[in-house]
Amino acid sequence: MNFLRGVMGGPSAGPQPSGAETIQKLCDRVASSTLLDDRRDAVRALKSLSKKYRLEVGIQAMEHLIHVLQTDRSDSEIIGYALDTLYNVISNDLEEEEQDDSEEENLPKQVDDLGSQFTEIFIKQQENVTLLLTLVEEFDFHVRWPGVKLLTSLLKQQGPQVQQIILVSPMGVSRLMDLLADSREVIRNDGVLLLQQLTKSNAAIQKIVAFENAFERLLDIITEEGNSDGGIVVEDCLLLVQNLLKNNNSNQNFFKEGSYIQRMKPWFEVGDDNCGWSAQKVTNLHLMLQLVRVLVSPTNPPGATSSCQKAMFHCGLLQQLCTILMATGVPADILTETINTVSEVIRGCQMNQDYFASVNAPSNPPRPAIVVLLMSMVNERQPFVLRCAVLYCFQCFLYKNQKGQGEIVSTLLPSTIDATGNSVSAGQLLCGGLFSTDSLSNWCAAVALAHALQENATLKEQLLRVQLATSIGNPPVSLLQQCTNILSQGSKVQTRVGLLMLLCTWLSNCSIAVTHFLHNPANVPFLTGQIAENLGEEEQLVQGLCALLLGISIYYNDNSLENYRKEKLKQLIEKRIGRENFIEKLGFISKHELYSRAAQKPQPSFSSPDHMMFDHEFTKLVKELEGVISKAIYKSSEEDKKEEEVKKTLEQHDNIVTHYKKVIREQDQELEELKQRINTLTSQNEQLQATVTQQVSQIQQHKDQYNLLKVQLGKDTQHHNSHSDTFQMNGIQTEEVSKLKEELEEWKTKHELLQGQLREKDSVIEKLKSSQLEIGTTEQSSQTSKSGGLEHNNELQKELEMLRSQIQLQSAEISKLQMENQKLQVMNTTADPVLGDSSARAANSSELEGRLEQEIKELKSEVKALSEEKESLKQHLDSSSSTVAILQDEKSKLQQEVAESKKEQDDLLVLLADQDQKLSALKIKLKDLGVPVEDEDDIESGDQGDEDEDGDEEEQD
Repeated sequence: MNFLRGVMGGPSAGPQPSGAETIQKLCDRVASSTLLDDRRDAVRALKSLSKKYRLEVGIQAMEHLIHVLQTDRSDSEIIGYALDTLYNVISNDLEEEEQDDSEEENLPKQVDDLGSQFTEIFIKQQENVTLLLTLVEEFDFHVRWPGVKLLTSLLKQQGPQVQQIILVSPMGVSRLMDLLADSREVIRNDGVLLLQQLTKSNAAIQKIVAFENAFERLLDIITEEGNSDGGIVVEDCLLLVQNLLKNNNSNQNFFKEGSYIQRMKPWFEVGDDNCGWSAQKVTNLHLMLQLVRVLVSPTNPPGATSSCQKAMFHCGLLQQLCTILMATGVPADILTETINTVSEVIRGCQMNQDYFASVNAPSNPPRPAIVVLLMSMVNERQPFVLRCAVLYCFQCFLYKNQKGQGEIVSTLLPSTIDATGNSVSAGQLLCGGLFSTDSLSNWCAAVALAHALQENATLKEQLLRVQLATSIGNPPVSLLQQCTNILSQGSKVQTRVGLLMLLCTWLSNCSIAVTHFLHNPANVPFLTGQIAENLGEEEQLVQGLCALLLGISIYYNDNSLENYRKEKLKQLIEKRIGRENFIEKLGFISKHELYSRAAQKPQPSFSSPDHMMFDHEFTKLVKELEGVISKAIYKSSEEDKKEEEVKKTLEQHDNIVTHYKKVIREQDQELEELKQRINTLTSQNEQLQATVTQQVSQIQQHKDQYNLLKVQLGKDTQHHNSHSDTFQMNGIQTEEVSKLKEELEEWKTKHELLQGQLREKDSVIEKLKSSQLEIGTTEQSSQTSKSGGLEHNNELQKELEMLRSQIQLQSAEISKLQMENQKLQVMNTTADPVLGDSSARAANSSELEGRLEQEIKELKSEVKALSEEKESLKQHLDSSSSTVAILQDEKSKLQQEVAESKKEQDDLLVLLADQDQKLSALKIKLKDLGVPVEDEDDIESGDQGDEDEDGDEEEQD
């Protein structure tokens, strides 16, 4: 510590050492001290000097600090001091904060160079970066946080080199992803900043970070921080997500497939009171809108953009954006960015375009959102960027949307204009902007109307019907005529450029519109006069567009007007302008700087209203027509005639080919229908076969159940019948039933007989008892006459003994009969187990007979029903067999028809080959004559309807 006191400026009698000497002594101390405390104190001192003496510390101490990181990892305190010192040396952030206080102008450049040089020294040994990645894994706050800051600073200074080192390091990116899960917000937030620098312009690292579940973690942080109401952490997370998605198709697809688009909807939930938005909320919402635009950018692959657009509609994100669009109190820059976002969400997606057309503004009465936006576009008091955004939105709404184009043009047609004037239509707003005094409104309305006609010849013809009332008392003029009138009045350059672009788009690929244009005798002299003059540089653009319009009038001329046939117009150009001069003026368009800017991307982005000259779609039209017009100007009348003949021949050939193609399509369609019919009948046959098989199995199942029931009933009867009179349910014979009846009747008779005998014996016994009583009384009353009646008494005693013996015999016989009666009752009960125990044996017998007869009838009826079902199934089987035979006959007929169709197609192909040979010969002759001939692929593209824009333009050609 005494050493440190001397070094750090403690009381000393000698001269004070310089900063460089102090740093040198500290470095020696770090290198030579054996005690950890001394080294730690020296590194702490270097840290305190590193901000003021950045250069000296960096030069002298960097090697020693790196050595400390390698050797003293067990002490987190010295590691933290070393990392902080290296951060102070390498980072430019601290110097930039003090930059305002400095008076040196070249300080920023020196600072940048110093940080970059120290970073280069540090990463020269790749092991240093790997060591830093290992330290970042430490959980200790004093190690992890300075390590994250140092790595972020390295990426800022030498991004690509550090990215490559981290990429080849084992689990390098994955270790850094753990920072997002740190519970300490400081480290987590700085980890987001680190990943921002790590993912810049490196698709490989972006993919790894995305597949390490970065989207899930970042969206969770955004939600926890309060979405758009959150602080700067939300902004950092959004910037990182934007890095991962921008120009990375793989990550965009992963984002969509992971259903993360649905989680974006809550970001755009705004309340009714939108006043007083904080600057951070505006920034956050702006980044959120940009993130949506990244997913649906026109530069993305069409398939990926389309799938994201559909997902945004289905999850309600588009609806939420439209709510912001129509809300009140939204800041202007957020409203502008929302319009641009909605534009790209609906661009080229019919479902989204249809929804946007149905959106109404919350006004009284409600107005379509398109009308409200167009009102802003043609209002010169609105901000320039907002008007550009509305124009872009209108262009995207009409892009590949013929339905929407038709709806816009229909608002201009006489039959659909609201005569009451209570509501303003889109067409009326466009016309109003087209002829207003504001040149920017003229240009925007002209470009918007041109997009309503883009690649739609039908609407170009319908727009010729539009009539405008110029002033009271004057007859109405056509829209085409009014455009040319304003053009000839010498208005501003921007207005004339917009009108010329509208006319070029309108007349291209529409011979009827060309005829209407040429029918006005003042139009051609005006164009030739404009082209022939030598005007200033500003007017060169107008001259080029006039040359393009005149060239379109020649190229798409159908020679219906005698005075303005192709040949006469070319002679006029030769006399008044000169062919070379005409081609030179035509080339002014593509050579213009503003033309090159507009051709880069669809969104109109201009630094100022004066630079608003060209539209992106119009640049495509110029690129398509410039070459063909140049060739058309140099063609002679003979070449034109030959070209016409070739065109007629080609048209005839095309008609023949189209006819045969139609025939082939029809035959293919019939063949497909017949195949479908065969498949249907085959499936029906299979269903019938399955039904028959199922019914046969059911019949067999019923038979098995029937036989099993017979066996079970036979066993039950055999078990209960004690007299071996076994019978089977459903199989009892009539003789067995009658025999059983006879037995029952016989036992019944015996039972009644025994009952009668028993009653007789009972009566005899009663008589004997009464007579015995009478005899006793007689003996008492006639004791005197004993001797006389002794003999009679003995006889009576004998007779009484005989009667008693008879009574005993009768009683024994009665008891025997009673036992037999009980046995009969038991036998009757066991013979019919279904019947319950009853007292009357006759009732049991009759009930048994009834049950047996009923069950016999039921089984007979079931057997009869099964037989009938079997017969019906046989009939079904026979009908199915006949159906199969019919189907086989139809199949053979269809195969014969297919063979005949193939033969006809072969004949057609031979005929087409002959036509192709003739066509090739004609093309060779035309080429020998110097006439340019279109390739067959270009002709075929007209039939097939290419989806890409260049293919569509070739179809117009």
